[in-house]
Amino acid sequence: MLMSKVGVVVIGGGPAGLSAAIAAAYDGASVLLVEREARLGGMLKQSIHSGYGFLRYDEQLTGPEYAFKDIYTLEQTNAIVLLQTTVTRIVSIDNSFQVTLLNRHGVMNVETKSVVIATGCLERSPNQISIHGSRPSGIMTAGNAQYYANIMGQLPSKYPIILGSGNIGLIMARRLSLEGAKVLGVYEQSETPQGSVRNLAECLNDFNIPLHFQHTITHVAGLHRLKSVVICRVDKNLNPIRGTENQVKCDSLLISTGLIPETQLSESLKLPISPETNGPICDQNYMSMLDGVFVCGNAMHIGDMVEYISESGDIAGRNAARYMVRERQLISIKTSKDFLYCVPQYLDIDMLHNETSICFRSRDIRENVTVRVYADGHEVISQEFPAIRPPEIQNITVNFNTVLNPESRVELRMENSR
Repeated sequence: MLMSKVGVVVIGGGPAGLSAAIAAAYDGASVLLVEREARLGGMLKQSIHSGYGFLRYDEQLTGPEYAFKDIYTLEQTNAIVLLQTTVTRIVSIDNSFQVTLLNRHGVMNVETKSVVIATGCLERSPNQISIHGSRPSGIMTAGNAQYYANIMGQLPSKYPIILGSGNIGLIMARRLSLEGAKVLGVYEQSETPQGSVRNLAECLNDFNIPLHFQHTITHVAGLHRLKSVVICRVDKNLNPIRGTENQVKCDSLLISTGLIPETQLSESLKLPISPETNGPICDQNYMSMLDGVFVCGNAMHIGDMVEYISESGDIAGRNAARYMVRERQLISIKTSKDFLYCVPQYLDIDMLHNETSICFRSRDIRENVTVRVYADGHEVISQEFPAIRPPEIQNITVNFNTVLNPESRVELRMENSR
C-alpha cells in the first residue's frame, strides 16, 4: 500500500511526538503520526503522580492528564494517527523519504518530505550493569516497576532496594512506600544525587528513605526469586573497595541508573550521534545533520521536565512543516570545559529567529555562576545562575540575528559570578 505525499511523518506518540504533530498540522502540513503502542502518551500514561504542566498550563497535572490535553488537541486537527504500528525502514530517495510501516494490516510505504524522530528514550537495563550472579525474578528497571504498579495494578515488591538515584527510581521509592512496601534504601555510586532536588525532598526525605552515596551492588543471589544483594563502597574511580561488602536481604532490585536516547532509527539513517548527549546532533531548528530529518524530546537528549520536551516537539514539528530543500550554512557552538553539553550543537545562520534557545548541562555542581555567550570574541548575552547541577537542564535565550556570518565562531563560557 502506498500513501501519497504526506507532508510530515512523526515517529513516536509521547509528549514530544504529540507536540510535533500538532505544530506541523497547525502550520498547514498533512501529518501522519506513527505510534507502536496501543495508546498515545508514551511514559506519561504510567506516570500517575502530579507535577506536570505547571510551566505550560499553569496547573498541576498528572502524567495522563497532561497527555490528554495534547491528545485532545491533536484530535481537532487533520493529522492521521496509526497505533500499534512500527517503522521498519526509512530510505532517502530524490529529496524525499520513503517510510516503511508494519502493523496488523500488513506492510505499507509512506512518502514524505520530512520526518520527525520522537522515539523517546530507554532505561539502562540490568544486563548493562556489571553485577555478578544469576538473574532471578525481581530484578527490573524502575520504569518496569512503575508499569506493574500503575498500569497493571500489581505490587512488584515488598522489600525493594534501588540502585541509582535517577528520577524514576526516586518516584518509585515513594510510590512503593505509599502501597505499603518497605524501601530498604537507594544506593548511588557517585558523590551527588542524579535526580532533581524536588524529587529528593518529596520522594525520599518525606518518607525517611535512606540515600547512600558512593555505593554500588556487586552481587545478587537467589534461585527463582531475588533473595539478597551485596552492597559495596566504591572509590573515586567507582571501583568497589574490598572489605566493605555488606549482604542485605531483599525481594527485588530496581535499576535506576539513567536514560539513553532511543537511536535505532537515527543510526539506521547514519545520523551523526553526539557522544555527550547520545542523541543525534542538530541545529537550532532541531534538524539533524541529514536534511529533512528532525529530532526532538528524549530522542535528541534526555530532558528533565516534560514541558521542555513538549517545547522541543513544537519547534521540530513547525520546522518540519516548513522544510524546503536548500543548502544550509552551519556554524558550530563550542563550550568551555565546565559544560557537559549544549543543544543545539550547530546554528543554521540562514534560518535564525529573533530568539534561539540553547539548553545545557553543567559538568559539576556549581553556585553563583555566569554563563556568557560569545560571537567572534564579543559577548552577545550573559545570564547569572544561583546554582546549577548536572541532573538539571538550564536554558539561555540568545538573539543572533545581526551578529553572525558564515565564518563566525560561537562559544559558551561559564564563569564565577562576582
